This record gives sequence, structure tokens and C-alpha cells, in this order.
Amino acid sequence: MKSFLKAASLIALLSASGGAALAQSGPGAIDGRWDAVLSHDGIAVPFRLDIQGSGPTLKGVFYDGFAPYDGTTSASFQDGRLTLNIAHYLTTIDASLNDGKLSGTAATAGRGPAGEYVFQATRHGDQAVAVHAPSIEGSWVIPLDAPSSKGEKAFRFVVQQKGAEVAAAILRIDGDTGSYSGSFQDGKWVLSHFDGGRPGVIVVTPKPDGTLEIAQHVDHPGAANAAVDGGRPPVLVAYRSDAATSLPKPDDFLTHTSVRDPDAIFKFAFPDIDGGVVTNEDPRFKGKVVLAVVSGTWCPNCHDEAQYLVQLDKKYRSKGLAIVDLDFEEPDQQGTLERARAFNKQYGVKYTTLLAGQPSEMHEKVPQLNNLDTWPATIFIGRDGKVKAVHAGFASPATGAFNVQLKKEFTARIEQLLAEKAPSDTATATPASLKQGG
Repeated sequence: MKSFLKAASLIALLSASGGAALAQSGPGAIDGRWDAVLSHDGIAVPFRLDIQGSGPTLKGVFYDGFAPYDGTTSASFQDGRLTLNIAHYLTTIDASLNDGKLSGTAATAGRGPAGEYVFQATRHGDQAVAVHAPSIEGSWVIPLDAPSSKGEKAFRFVVQQKGAEVAAAILRIDGDTGSYSGSFQDGKWVLSHFDGGRPGVIVVTPKPDGTLEIAQHVDHPGAANAAVDGGRPPVLVAYRSDAATSLPKPDDFLTHTSVRDPDAIFKFAFPDIDGGVVTNEDPRFKGKVVLAVVSGTWCPNCHDEAQYLVQLDKKYRSKGLAIVDLDFEEPDQQGTLERARAFNKQYGVKYTTLLAGQPSEMHEKVPQLNNLDTWPATIFIGRDGKVKAVHAGFASPATGAFNVQLKKEFTARIEQLLAEKAPSDTATATPASLKQGG
């Protein structure tokens, strides 16, 4: 599997998916569109990289499927050397420009050799794509030969298509892979993804019986967001959802995790980033509707959800919603909290962040839930302090209609809970807009 794709062939297959090249401002200029590739342990992961601006305005723009986003927290180009920092993933791309080509490394701090890739990039050149691509847009079901480690019997495969180009994501109970994108050539799609923290490649081949064969390699340490469990065969088969009535169904996001005692107050007591212990009895939560989110900044789907939580916080805080992030960080991050601080800064997090412990301590620190095994998990708590629902995972915008449905369900539940009156023993005179720490 480690040699099934080579860098050169992948770049050729994916370069056709970019738009018009950005302008170059002169000899030695770095700004413009680049066809980049990460190589590690025999696997090549191509991705599209736009470098924009100069001096203090320089930034790197990545792509989540068809959608661009500013993925760098800082960038510099001096004396032919480019540095792109993605601090919320602790990833740094460091490369030199020689003869119009960039070469260097992309490394994630704390990962050792497993977190370091060879980085190369060449100027993007538009190529006409004049091929007839079969339509694979829509929702698919991927049955599993054996249940996943979380008990799942099936995954979803969600595809958006524009002619010979597609953006696709594998959706599991704990979230999705992010949007893999690429084009159709030689009878298959070669799709790749890199957002600073989860590089990967999948090859999608349409079969005569109408199914899709999905060969995939997600190459990031820990495989926290891998499409399949370690040791499971990397080749999957996807069936159209409307033709998969007899196949196993993917798990339900609202029933996968449950509360042990629905009549019990959901309790927590953890330090915030500044070291002060905050509990569920704090005035910022008392009598409020609370979203308690079990997450970690090492988890890509937690990055996806945080951006949506920021929107909910802005919309509903003044109406009585309080969000608290129960953050589980890896041992090497417990001291400096470098990634957690960069995470909050990158996404503009203003809601409360509490340091709950290490990922291995999740069940010990959040004992009130059954089958808590997804990152993230979102706990809806009513004004009476009791758990009303638990949503496993987070379907990002890469999943299209599933993300739209998730947002509808989240807002409907929040508004329903906000409409309920707080019990008299929990009502306080604290203003609804009380500032939350973070």
C-alpha cells in the first residue's frame, strides 16, 4: 500500500483541478498558486497551496474541497526561504526557493520522525480537462466487514461533483475525514487532503456494478481521524444510499452516546487556561442552557466544530447559552498549552475552555455518559443542569447535507431549551451576557 501512488503521477492528476494561476510580481516572487506535495514513508499527498501577499501580509491558503481558507497563523519569505506556520496544528512548512521550485520539510511538533514530511512545490499550470466523468455525486454507504472499534457497521461517503472534479469525505460516527479533492483521469479519481494536520490520499474507482472502490491512506500520527481503524483493509466498497436498503446502517449521532442518569446534574470541575478551577456551579453556567463539548485540539473534527461553536456563541450567548469546552490535551501539551492557545486564537474562541486532562482520562473525568468514545461529543444541558441530549462527533461542511442537517438540529434544540424557564432554585440575577473566560 505504501507504494501504490507516486508523487509525480499524483501531481499530474491533481494539477488540473486548480483555477487560473495567481499573478507573479517579479523574479523570485513567492506569491501565486503552487502544486505542492508531501512525501512520507513512500506515500505522496498532493495539495493545492496559494501563497498570497508579501512581507507582514504574507499567508498560505489551503483548500477544503472546493473552498479556500486561510490556514496559516504566520508566514515569512526572506532570502529565498519560505516559512508557513500552522500553529493550531503545531505544523511548520519550511522550504527554500530554487530555480522556481520550493523544497523543504513540513513537520508537526511533538511527533518526531512520524510527523515530518518532505515538502515540494512547483508553480501551478492550468491544464485543460476534456474527459467524460461518470456522476458519483451524492450520499453513499460503506458497509464494514466487521464492526469498527466504536461498534459501527457502516460509514458514509459524501461526494460533491463539478464535472470531472469532485470533493468527497468519509463520515463516521465521530466525524469526517475533511474534504478530499481531485479530478477524474484514467478511469478513476485521485483525491487528496491537507489542512495542516491530516494529510491523506484516496483513490476512487467506479465499478461496472455501480459501486465505488475506495483505496485510501490517511498518513498522520495517531490516525485519530483515519477513515478506517488500524489493521482494517484499506480498500472499501461504497453503495448508493438509495440502493443500500439491505445493508447495515451507519450509527445514529444522537443515540450512540447516552447519559447514565438523566435526572442527575451534569457536574464538572476543571482549571481554565489561567489555572483557576471552574465548576458547573459557576454563575456563568447557573440557570443557563449549556453546551459542554468533550474535545481536544489534536482532533481535526474538534477544529471543525469549534468554528461553528463560535457562531453559536455569538448568536445565543445574550439569550442564555453558555458553551464550555472540556479540553483533553496530549501529555506534551499539558505544560505550555501552545496548541490550545493557538487554537483559540485562530478560531476566535471566546467561550470557556477548561483543561479536563489527557485523552486517556476521558472516561474517568466525564463519568456520567455511556459509550463516550468520539472526539468531539457535544452535551446539551438544560437550565436545570441536567443532560437533555448528547451528539456524537461532528459532520463538517465537507459532508454537505449532513452538516446542514446538524446545524438545523443544533439550533432547534438550543432554541427549545432556551425557551424553557430555569427552576427557581437555579435562577440568578446574573446578566445573560456575563463574560466567559477562555
